[in-house]
Amino acid sequence: MPIDARLFAFDLDDTLAPSKAPLPGPVASVLARLLDRAAVAIISGGQIAQFRQQVIARLADASPDGLSRLHLMPVTGTQYWRYDDGEWALRYEDGLTAEEKTAALAAVETTAKEFGYWESETWGPILEDRGSQITFSALGQQAPVEAKKAWDPTGEKKNRLAAAVQLQLPELSVRSGGSTSIDITRKGVDKGYAMEKLAAASGIPVADMIFVGDRLDPEGNDYPVVRTGVRTHAVTGWEDTVAYLEAQLAD
Repeated sequence: MPIDARLFAFDLDDTLAPSKAPLPGPVASVLARLLDRAAVAIISGGQIAQFRQQVIARLADASPDGLSRLHLMPVTGTQYWRYDDGEWALRYEDGLTAEEKTAALAAVETTAKEFGYWESETWGPILEDRGSQITFSALGQQAPVEAKKAWDPTGEKKNRLAAAVQLQLPELSVRSGGSTSIDITRKGVDKGYAMEKLAAASGIPVADMIFVGDRLDPEGNDYPVVRTGVRTHAVTGWEDTVAYLEAQLAD
């Protein structure tokens, strides 16, 4: 039975893996098999170093031909990486200016401290300059999943912080990212933007793609893909993703 799309695009955290964790074995296995039959894109707010840890290191079973069909889009698609002659190569990058970065870093730090969201005990830096994105992570990028869930179980804190910082940065876009993070980019940079860039770079129209994500609700950071017209499939975790892909790959 043919699969439903020429290209399957995925969110990363809580779609292919627990937050900031390597791909579980069943995910790595099914992705390697999918890559033999279709193109695959992974879009996330993390940097390429995070992709190397979470994704690339776990795809040892993928063939070179399969890896050549893998499109990696770190930093919400403002970077685009492809496998070429045994190496991962950066094809493009859309970066923030030095002035934009300075303004974003100052605004989010000042506001987080004002709201009492600046924690003294963290797992790594709270602020991160990702070149084309400034990311605030309340507990640091390497915080355990359970600690993240406990810090802001309803999303109220990060949504309040994002709204307040947005008022200070009208020329930029401030939005909720992961479970304890907010991301600051140029306006229009979201996963919808990433899908449009992916279509242009890959030559595969969005009509021939499916996007799989865990936050396709209107408040979620996957929701902007909807405006592109791409077909979507909602999941609640990596186990759902494996079940969906196994059904796609069933003969």
